[in-house]
Amino acid sequence: MAKHEGLASNLIFIGMPGSGKSTLGKYIAGLCGLGFIDTDALIEQEHGYSLQHLLDRHGHQFIRRAESEIICSLRSQNNVIATGGSAVYSEAAMLHLSSLGKVIYLHISLPTVIARVGLAPDRGIAKLPNVSLASLYRERLTLYQRWANVTLQNNWPLTDLRLEELANQLDITQR
Repeated sequence: MAKHEGLASNLIFIGMPGSGKSTLGKYIAGLCGLGFIDTDALIEQEHGYSLQHLLDRHGHQFIRRAESEIICSLRSQNNVIATGGSAVYSEAAMLHLSSLGKVIYLHISLPTVIARVGLAPDRGIAKLPNVSLASLYRERLTLYQRWANVTLQNNWPLTDLRLEELANQLDITQR
């Protein structure tokens, strides 16, 4: 795939934690000579703490609000944007992202979420403490499907070969 000069839109990745949004996003950005934006990292920069610290201190609604504000403030071209898993809860954020480019849902199965994320205490997943990953997965599934322009299956380990396969599925050269 060639570098895209003058590309006027972005590739935006949505999906569950552990779906590969940042990993694939960085790979495609490097492959195509695009910038890379991680909205979770922007939240951490803005507030000076890790997502987990912010979640522990202020709760999941704070993370969701912060994520929505960060996303709605993006003015971006020629970037790959990896969102936090809860971005889809904000209609304003998702409408804004949709106006910025192609929204790609990286779908993984619940067993894959559990295997990749498990009960990682430092993951910073914006959910109530008593909500299971299975419940969160079911709750978000329809939201991811609603906002996606493209869905990619990503249940396999993210090897270099798999990243290349996923990039090829996006047919980036046709954008």
